[in-house]
Amino acid sequence: MTTYGTLSTEPGPQAAFYHPALFYGTRDEYLDGVGSFVQDAVDRRHSVLVAVPGPQLALLRDHVEGDGVTWVDMRQAGRNPGRILSMLQEFADKARNTSTQASIVGEPIWVGRTPAESLEATRHEALINLAFTGRPVSILCPYDTALPEDVLAQAYRTHPVVGEPGAYRASSGYADPHEVCRDCDAPLPEPSDAVVVPFGEEGLALVRDEAERWADAVGLPPVRRTDWLLAISEATGNSVRHGGGHGILRMWRERGELVAEIRDQGLLTDPLTGRRRPDPRAATGGRGVWIMHQLCDLVEIRAGAEGLVLRLHMGLE
Repeated sequence: MTTYGTLSTEPGPQAAFYHPALFYGTRDEYLDGVGSFVQDAVDRRHSVLVAVPGPQLALLRDHVEGDGVTWVDMRQAGRNPGRILSMLQEFADKARNTSTQASIVGEPIWVGRTPAESLEATRHEALINLAFTGRPVSILCPYDTALPEDVLAQAYRTHPVVGEPGAYRASSGYADPHEVCRDCDAPLPEPSDAVVVPFGEEGLALVRDEAERWADAVGLPPVRRTDWLLAISEATGNSVRHGGGHGILRMWRERGELVAEIRDQGLLTDPLTGRRRPDPRAATGGRGVWIMHQLCDLVEIRAGAEGLVLRLHMGLE
């Protein structure tokens, strides 16, 4: 078997991690590449997770024969790319606990994703390589060739193996995951108008009250208001505990969603922070960021020399 660093370039039974990008342009190519991967894993009695957008999910369910596949609509489970890795890790952990190999299909980027969502999904793809290297797990990631050219180019950087159905090869563009994550830290666009709320340890209750009043005024449905307030509370609480004791909250509305931005003097040294369900008994951090990912439709994180920036997105529907 060939290896690419510590990553396998071949499918099948292995001790190394296998993470290919599959490029497809037609329904038949999708079934040939993805369907064959799933069917082979079912035949080998692997634990199989298929997390792809709804239309592809229905297509594969009609194509694959046999039982034992966990089917997930990625448009729902992966609406926020920051929560996908946790789902994959938990599935792989359960497979390991039953002494079976995990085979996963994950399609985190589809035509129609916003540029911000696609960027965070690219970060997710890079982080897969940090989270799974050395584990006997196969994760196939399909990419529609109708996606923007820059998205397809990033797939070569985040996957050690690339190809079309039946023709995989080591990617000449594969890059260190940390480098890819740094490149994903592109400057965030400035809002045209925002409510600004400075806060410190003594003002967290007032921040929550202001966030609730503002969300009510701009029309956030009551069913989502609890999530909005909890996410902001976790972010501002983290600023007080880990970000220098104070920060700035900005809130604005854009394109059918609300955005809350929290800036502080904190540092984020581990790019995997918040990407795994935290152990409640552990003393290490990450709980707050993980909760934000579960509650929000998109979380953008920028860590730089000037401090930490979190942008929490929540749809109005």
